[in-house]
Amino acid sequence: MAYDLDEQEQIDQLRAWWAKYGTAVLTVLVVAMAVVGGWRGWQWYQTSQSTQARGYFEALEDASRQQGDESVARINAAMQTLRAEFAATDYAARGALVAASALASRNDLPAARQQLEWLAQTKHLALLPVAKLRLAGILLEQKEFDAALAQLNEPPAPFVGLYADRRGDVLSAQGKAPAAREAWTQAIEALGATNPLTPVVKLKLDALGA
Repeated sequence: MAYDLDEQEQIDQLRAWWAKYGTAVLTVLVVAMAVVGGWRGWQWYQTSQSTQARGYFEALEDASRQQGDESVARINAAMQTLRAEFAATDYAARGALVAASALASRNDLPAARQQLEWLAQTKHLALLPVAKLRLAGILLEQKEFDAALAQLNEPPAPFVGLYADRRGDVLSAQGKAPAAREAWTQAIEALGATNPLTPVVKLKLDALGA
């Protein structure tokens, strides 16, 4: 096909531009496609991880509602998988709390403690205060008073009252009545008059005074 002079000049300019920038353009396109593909792949991976983790979490919840040695085995198996393969998911963090509660109710304090210690060392910051509070309770039952108090340092604002109450429990168990009184007084101030836990803390204070 014959081209007039203007068309031929445009074609020559296009060829020259492509010769100069074509490789760079192709490189940018390939990188862009790789980024898009990688992002979609990551989204798919995240969704897949979440779906699988939810399945183990639901199995854990179901086992926690049952009784017997078989239920304990199922709880431990589900948590082992969640921690090994899905540790970054919220289901693993929530599962640790469920498992710890279920194991503690079965008087398996070492196993419950182990779950909470794992959670307390993860990056699930939203559940970290809950994990430390419950861990302090288990350490109290195991009479590891100093370790329990160590879990109750620098509580976030919403947990100041709860941490102070638990600190009072530990100090009272140690026979440190004045320190326990101070902690429970702080708990009442932080919780406020309308908190349902406040009357319970007041009862502790009354019993301490008697």
